[in-house]
Amino acid sequence: MQVWCLSFRQPYAGLVLDGVKTVESRWRPLLAPLEGQTLAVHIAWQDWEGEEWRAVLSGPLGMNGVQIQTLLQSGERFGRSVVAGLVDVGRSWQCPASLQGEELQQLEQSAVLIGLQEKHLTHLSNPRWLKEPLSVRGGRDLWTVDIPAELLP
Repeated sequence: MQVWCLSFRQPYAGLVLDGVKTVESRWRPLLAPLEGQTLAVHIAWQDWEGEEWRAVLSGPLGMNGVQIQTLLQSGERFGRSVVAGLVDVGRSWQCPASLQGEELQQLEQSAVLIGLQEKHLTHLSNPRWLKEPLSVRGGRDLWTVDIPAELLP
């Protein structure tokens, strides 16, 4: 199966595939052309720089340290520099600069990220881990990857 692929840094790759992160944010509408398609999730070698994800998990999402650690370990089950799963791409839109209050907080919880104003947001759904990881060097932006049928969930 040939699909588009996007590299995510940890912990975001694991959060997407475990269904915690349901909104992806980018500074440009990278995923908009993929609405209604399946996207392969590649786990990048490097970690995300910053800890805002931890503040969202422990604050608004109400997770304790043990729950966060369990979630992080789940995201690392296949290691790094691999295609680990698939997710369905939904609608994309640009978050208004003026968005505030409860609506912004809900989006930040879904994105597990703070400060979404003016970013391009995309709904992600139906996350699923592959049966085994597919070792693939990451690419910049979007690229295509061939996933053998025996790895599909």
